[in-house]
Amino acid sequence: MIDYPRHNKDGWQRWVPSWRLVSGLCIAFFGCLVGAAGLAYAMVSVPVIDESATAQNNVYYWADNTQMVATGGDRNRQSVNLSQIPKAMRNAVISQENKTFYSDSGIDPKGIARAVFNMAKGGDTQGGSTITQQYVKNAMLNDQSQTISRKVKEIFVSIKVGAEEPKDKILEGYLNSAYYGRGAYGIQAAARAYFNVDAVDLNPGQCAFLSAVLKGATYYDPAGSVSIDPTGATPEANKKRALAQMQDTLNKMVEYGHLSQTDRAKYTELPATQNPQSNAKLGGQIGYLVRLAKSSVLKSGKVSEQQLEKGGYSIYTTFDKKKVDEMEKAVQKVYKEKIDPKKRPKTDTHVQFGGASIDTRTGAIKAIYGGQDATKHFTNNADVTGAQVGSTFKPFVLSAAMKWGVRDPDLGPVQAQDERTIVSPKSLYSGKNKLKINNYDGSIWENEDGEQWRQENDGQDSIGDPPDYKIDLREAMRQSVNSAYVQLGMDVGLDKVKEAAVDAGLLEDSLTGSSFPSFSLGISDPSAIRMAGAYATFAESGKQREPYSVTKVTNKNGTIYTHKVEEKQAFTAKVSDNVTDVLKTVVEKGTGTNAQLPGREVAGKTGTTDGNKSAWFVGYTPQLSTAISMYRYPDDESIKNRTFLEMYGTGGEKQIHGASFPSTIWQDYMSDAVKGMKVEKFPKPEPIGEVVNDAPSPTPTPSPSPSASETEETTPSPTPSPSDTGTSPSPPGPTETCDFWDVNCDDGNDGGNGDGGTGPGGSEGSESPSPSASETEGDGGNNGNSRGNSILGPNG
Repeated sequence: MIDYPRHNKDGWQRWVPSWRLVSGLCIAFFGCLVGAAGLAYAMVSVPVIDESATAQNNVYYWADNTQMVATGGDRNRQSVNLSQIPKAMRNAVISQENKTFYSDSGIDPKGIARAVFNMAKGGDTQGGSTITQQYVKNAMLNDQSQTISRKVKEIFVSIKVGAEEPKDKILEGYLNSAYYGRGAYGIQAAARAYFNVDAVDLNPGQCAFLSAVLKGATYYDPAGSVSIDPTGATPEANKKRALAQMQDTLNKMVEYGHLSQTDRAKYTELPATQNPQSNAKLGGQIGYLVRLAKSSVLKSGKVSEQQLEKGGYSIYTTFDKKKVDEMEKAVQKVYKEKIDPKKRPKTDTHVQFGGASIDTRTGAIKAIYGGQDATKHFTNNADVTGAQVGSTFKPFVLSAAMKWGVRDPDLGPVQAQDERTIVSPKSLYSGKNKLKINNYDGSIWENEDGEQWRQENDGQDSIGDPPDYKIDLREAMRQSVNSAYVQLGMDVGLDKVKEAAVDAGLLEDSLTGSSFPSFSLGISDPSAIRMAGAYATFAESGKQREPYSVTKVTNKNGTIYTHKVEEKQAFTAKVSDNVTDVLKTVVEKGTGTNAQLPGREVAGKTGTTDGNKSAWFVGYTPQLSTAISMYRYPDDESIKNRTFLEMYGTGGEKQIHGASFPSTIWQDYMSDAVKGMKVEKFPKPEPIGEVVNDAPSPTPTPSPSPSASETEETTPSPTPSPSDTGTSPSPPGPTETCDFWDVNCDDGNDGGNGDGGTGPGGSEGSESPSPSASETEGDGGNNGNSRGNSILGPNG
């Protein structure tokens, strides 16, 4: 039957197959393919959407493996008939996703070929799906993997569904099974989740919007998903994407004859959507904890958002129930005893706190305070902020000075980067108020408009002994002297200060541009989680570990994700231990005395921003690092151009400092949180660096510091300083040359916008503000309006 090698040929011709053999083999091959395809087609069945969509719970566990909460069992799904689905919704989906839906066979050969090619390259396996295929995929809940075998199975089922099921039934099934975000499966649940109307009442604009959300709610839900993608899924970015997609869909509906141009013209803006609604079981702090853990699971890449929504996972977290309760109790105590919106409506409304507590040895997040109730206040204040951190940023300036050193003023900019002097905490800097800030080479700093910078201290006080007001860096940290640390940052280089902050654990996208001297004063807005994590790096002698909230995830197939603690040496032990030793002074006899824990060593720093719009305390023991923030920010999203509000008079206080409510909450929480922990001491620091600027006078005796009962510095008047209001000083007088330490010399040039520049920012009460938005590079919304950065990063 098979004449090969060919019997009637000689030599090489004997091995050349005949055309009959080649033809026969090709026919046999294609016959086998057809037979296999026919067999596969006969073996698959049409899925039943409602039977296959059985919901399961996701169960979240506390750190001790006891159950925290089960979510997902009450699946938000309600099927409706096609007659209850507006034609506009059907046409929107068809126009955008599958314009040949009513004429194709259920598959798109070109799209499939494209998807197979992508898989062959090792790329994304998504793509090439018709509405029929998507309907089939939604129905096959037992296998959502993206493999070639599953894709082949999907194709055969889609062909069979396309051949046996009416197109209207397929479309109905797809719209009833698709995931629209916010836990909503199906068009009816989606209509309620976004617009609180029944599906039948949706207008064409709303339909076009929902068809856009089908592309992925993470990036199209106007509420944003910053906990999943801090920079790419902000409310602003999502709204922009959703509007563009919605408009494209409406245009295609007009193009394909599904919508008149007159009707289309009515929908040029994004339809108004309601805030996401939370499960009642997720009230209080539980909702914030679940959201934080969920974002960590999704960032692991082991589970998709849609898979997680379908349930069946056990999620083991790092959260300590006792510590969570203790932190909430400490915050609520301040609310109850000090914050009274009825008595002081102008000063005590919109008061918010955020908090996070992290195990210094592992990076495990033990507790957070996200807000008063996750079902009412949606933003997690521990993970998403916008509140500037103020002088809690100064330790990063000091660590940069001890890691890289200050530049030699006698060298050029290139050589100075390499030849540096490591700084000792005994180094001397001027504590003069309204200090004129210099570049590292001694020249006066000027912005691009030729405006100079004079740095203010809190209370307008010069710290140190006249006439030169020299003060060492330990004392400057203890009294939170701005002028000294702003000049130190300039001598080191603000790029190095920024690098130190990132090395410690802050996310770079939470930091403002580092082109202005005020960068050293904490005009950036990292979250409480990230600040606690960064200070934990100092506690651990320079070992940096990413904050995380999930230890492992399991399902019926076993463990699918386990967190691995990884560490890097951000700073040497010598640098970090010296930073800790300086911060101990702050708590022992400086602005942080309210945070003392009897019998335990504590290191920490207070922070208060210009305009009194936020206050912080971040501190740590050898085992636990905790950050507490306080600010006023309206919850009401209907308020346009929301901004952070001043806290003059809040809680009956003339002014809010980090040394007031934040440090009080910190001490109250930590007193309970460290109970049962071994009493440990911080490592003794080794001497480091050289004493910079020690000539011509010895270490000065600092001016008397406030007592422990006093606030951080002398409380200024609630009236904003000229720099707050943007007023300009008197015109400059005659110019004369002054030496850096010659504080009695006045060249008469206050420069540009005068003391500290213009705009919000700065730290510690009346500290100098940051430049205006137009002057700052990469400002990132740090003029007090931003709530956009999720700080957790890749590991949640």
